Amino acid sequence: MVSALNAQLTHHGATDVLRVAFEAIPDLALVSSFGAESVVLLHLAAMVNRDVPVIFIDTEMLFAQTLVYQQEVAERLRLKNVHIIRADDADARDPSRSLHSRNVDACCALRKIAPLRRALADYSGWITGRKRYQSGTRAQIDFFEVEPGTGRIKVNPLARWAPQDVRDYMEENRLPRHPLVAQGYPSIGCAPCTTKVENGEAPRAGRWRDQDKDECGLH
Repeated sequence: MVSALNAQLTHHGATDVLRVAFEAIPDLALVSSFGAESVVLLHLAAMVNRDVPVIFIDTEMLFAQTLVYQQEVAERLRLKNVHIIRADDADARDPSRSLHSRNVDACCALRKIAPLRRALADYSGWITGRKRYQSGTRAQIDFFEVEPGTGRIKVNPLARWAPQDVRDYMEENRLPRHPLVAQGYPSIGCAPCTTKVENGEAPRAGRWRDQDKDECGLH
């Protein structure tokens, strides 16, 4: 099915990808970090299906600005079905909230991967905001993929968008920006593992800086 959908939508845009995805995968959720560019996908999805389940992972290590922004965007777009999920055992396994300083992969596994795995158990597909330009590991992603290990379908409506496409869409639709973007954070994750990005650096250079890591493991 994935190959057929990608072939069918080769010359189509994000809105068409979302429409077809909702038709082909009835039990479809959207996973959003409510980060720097998240509002674009949320806006597109809300126009096609405002009832789409939106899963937001509160790692309990996020910037305060992200939590406020999440509420503002959900209200602004009138999202009706937002699910805020958290790790069940973070207090027991990381009571000092310092696991990230000892083992960043274990922290991501505890606070992101495990909660999302549980949340997605009832769905056969999920929508992501990944784009090819974001990193080398995303350079070849297509609109539809089969997730290794689960068989779940991942939908990437913005896969082929360029940075300017994102900026133009936000401006044309007057979408609210994450407040940290203006402070030098073009990619925003958990507060302890996100730093400002200097001119000339890749947008995700501030994520897990100085570590051999550019994905949290969700994808």
